[in-house]
Amino acid sequence: MVEREPSQLSLFDADREESDPWKDLRALSHRLPHKVRFGTSSWTFPGWSGLVYQQSYPSQKAFVRESLREYATHPLMRTVGIDRSYYQPMSVADFKHYAEQLPDGFPCVMKVWQQVTTPRFARHPRFGDLSGQANPNFLNPTFFYEQVLTPLADAFIDHTGPLVIEIPPTHGKYSPIEFCERLSLFFDGVPSSYRYAVEIRDPVLFTSEYVSVLMQHGATHVFNYWSWMPDLEAQLKMPDALMGPEVVVRLLLPPGTDYEEQRESYQPFDRIVAPDEKMREDVVDLIHEALGKDFDVFVLVNNKAEGSAPLTIEALARMVAE
Repeated sequence: MVEREPSQLSLFDADREESDPWKDLRALSHRLPHKVRFGTSSWTFPGWSGLVYQQSYPSQKAFVRESLREYATHPLMRTVGIDRSYYQPMSVADFKHYAEQLPDGFPCVMKVWQQVTTPRFARHPRFGDLSGQANPNFLNPTFFYEQVLTPLADAFIDHTGPLVIEIPPTHGKYSPIEFCERLSLFFDGVPSSYRYAVEIRDPVLFTSEYVSVLMQHGATHVFNYWSWMPDLEAQLKMPDALMGPEVVVRLLLPPGTDYEEQRESYQPFDRIVAPDEKMREDVVDLIHEALGKDFDVFVLVNNKAEGSAPLTIEALARMVAE
C-alpha cells in the first residue's frame, strides 16, 4: 500500500513552499503512459491540503470557486470529474469559469443531468412534484440537446471528455429490453461528435444486448466500482465490454457499502482508511488491456472508494508505472 502523510500546511493560511512539493510525483507522472488519465470525481475538499493543494485561500468560498486551477497543476491529475452537472444543468457562465482555470488539452468527464438519465424519480422532496413519478424526459435526445449540450458547446467544448450517462438503480423495476430500446433511440437522436459513456448501477441492465447497443452507436461502458454492481473483473469478462476508443473507469463505493456511511467514516479524506488491493489490481489489469487495444483510459476516483482519492490515484499510478 502506498500512503503519504498529508502535509501540515493549512489550506487557508499556509505559505507556499519554495521548493517543488511535487518533485517525486512529477517523476512518477513522466513514467505513466500518455493515454492514461487519472483524476478525482470532484475536487473541492479542504482535507486534500498538502495532498493536492499547496496555496492558501482567503475563504472556503474562494477555495470552492478557484481551486480547480491549482488542481489541474498536480502532476497526476490529468482529468477531473464534474459531478454537480448531475444535479442541475450548468450555465454558460459556469462552463466559462471552469474553462478559464484549465490548461489547454485538459479534458473533463462530465455527468449528464439526472433529469435526462433517471427512468423514475425516487421518493424524495428534492424532486418536488416529480417525486416517485416516471420521468417524461428519460433519455429524451431533444431535451438533452437543449439542456445539456447547448451551454456545453457554447463555452466548454475544448475541455469536454466523455459525457457520463449515469442510470441510477432501478431495483429490477425497469425492463432490460425496454432500456436497450430507449438507449438506442437516444443515441440515434444525439450528435455523434460527442463521446458518450453509460454507467449503469443495476446489474440486471448489464446484458449482452446493452453492450451491443453501445458498440453500434460508438458509445462506451463505464466500468464502475460501485456498491451493487459486479466487480471490475466480472465486468471486464463480459464479451466486448471493453470498447473504445475511450475507456472510462469510476471507483466509487466498495461492494455492499452506503455512500453516507462511507463519507462520515472517511472524512476529511486525507488518508487511506480501507485499502482494496483487489480493486487496484483489477484497475491495473483493465488499464493494461485497454492500452493493448490502443484505447485512451480515464480513471476517476472518489474518496469513498478507499478514504482519499488522491492517495488511491498515487497508489494506482505507481502500480501502472511499475
